[in-house]
Amino acid sequence: MAQQTAQAKASARQEQVCPSCDASSSKAVYADGLSGKGKNTPRSPQLQKSLMTRCNRAIGQLNGVKSMIEQGRYCGDVLTQLAAVESAVKAISREVMQDHLETCVVEEIQKGDTEIIDEVMRLFKKFM
Repeated sequence: MAQQTAQAKASARQEQVCPSCDASSSKAVYADGLSGKGKNTPRSPQLQKSLMTRCNRAIGQLNGVKSMIEQGRYCGDVLTQLAAVESAVKAISREVMQDHLETCVVEEIQKGDTEIIDEVMRLFKKFM
């Protein structure tokens, strides 16, 4: 029974693949129905550096929260630091989303692939 459920879920994920994509292309389909289209996204060295700096900062903040919890620090202080981590992660998301819209989405629309709009809407829903 569990195997049938897993097969049904896998089948459902396969059906969520963008219909305008070539079936022979290697495409990653994630549990949320978004497809990575099996390609890498080249980023400018400046954007790459900015994203890595922001990620490292968020990781550092999260490690700080972990230490605070281990030390039994006051809940309010832990929550304040968690809010800072959340803000840092949201800033990374905004930067990646902006780059995605300015590059990947524009390219797909210029190719006539309007299915990308559905992907963008699903991504926006995740962040609202």
